[in-house]
Amino acid sequence: MSSKFRDLLVTNILAVVAGLVVSGLLLLFLGKNPLEAMGTLFGSLFRDGYTVADIFVKATPLMFTALAFGFTFKANLFNIGAQGQFYLGAVTAVGFSLLLEGRLPGGLALVLIAALTILAGGLWGGMIGWLKARFNANEFLVSMMSTYVALNIMNYALRTFLMETKGEYPQTNPLDTSVWLPIFIPRTRLHIGFILAVLACVGIWVLLYKTPFGFRLRAVGNNKDAAEMAGISSKQVYVAAFFISGALAALGGFSEVNGVQHMLVQNFNPGVGSAGIGIAILANGDPIGIIFASILFGALQVGGNIMGQLSGIPSSIIDLMLGFVMVFVILSYYVREVWEDRREKARLKKAVNL
Repeated sequence: MSSKFRDLLVTNILAVVAGLVVSGLLLLFLGKNPLEAMGTLFGSLFRDGYTVADIFVKATPLMFTALAFGFTFKANLFNIGAQGQFYLGAVTAVGFSLLLEGRLPGGLALVLIAALTILAGGLWGGMIGWLKARFNANEFLVSMMSTYVALNIMNYALRTFLMETKGEYPQTNPLDTSVWLPIFIPRTRLHIGFILAVLACVGIWVLLYKTPFGFRLRAVGNNKDAAEMAGISSKQVYVAAFFISGALAALGGFSEVNGVQHMLVQNFNPGVGSAGIGIAILANGDPIGIIFASILFGALQVGGNIMGQLSGIPSSIIDLMLGFVMVFVILSYYVREVWEDRREKARLKKAVNL
């Protein structure tokens, strides 16, 4: 085990523990016993198979939005618009699901819907990359503001051509069961979207570390000018990275609409984009690490909801808990830098003495 990996593992574990401890202490202000609350949170996770499966259900869209941020991060780009790309994917998925249900066999319809969702999310993300490549636009700001555009596109669609038949609520009609993602564990909500998310993580890892494109993307991320001198087009990398990133986030919307919600409701799952950023940071942008970090966040969400029901603690405490974890994870980057500097100084000192 390398020293850098060991530092990453140790500091992230300490960051998660510190976040849980600090948020637990805040429960004292609510008159709650932190130990009892945390015991309820973690003890409830394994009370039955349905609850355990729900952890992976919650983790599925988080993997996609975390990948969306982590992939561009490897090119030293910041995709803050995964929430909007998630919404655009959801709109595309539900629109084509309503159009194709009953007209094509379920399996064929799902493949086509997924492909169209990937295309829509990819084009939306690719637009951000093109603006960066063509005009050197700040991708942080452009991707962030694109979220509001996507949100309003979704709201407009839900109040016009996608609105349910009665025309009373900003939501779609329920989807036909033929375009639901299949459940692969009976009597749970765990659908094959989870398998798709894991395969996406593995596939992105292979793309990053085992292909020429992944090498070019990481080269641009490490030093754009040096990569340009080596003949690598950073502009092409920008567009391609954001296309793939947008497609990944859009697949998260597809997995939620066709796997869990089976309809589209206004402003659903509003925190999946920000949670994905936190997960990517916790995993240091590593696609395999994102799998485990997403499952951790999914467990905290499921356990937190149950804790709120059983202990009378506001569900917002979970958002606070995740926020504290992220604060300590960010601080851990500084700690790892300090440790690495000390090791480097020790190596230099030893070399001088020799």
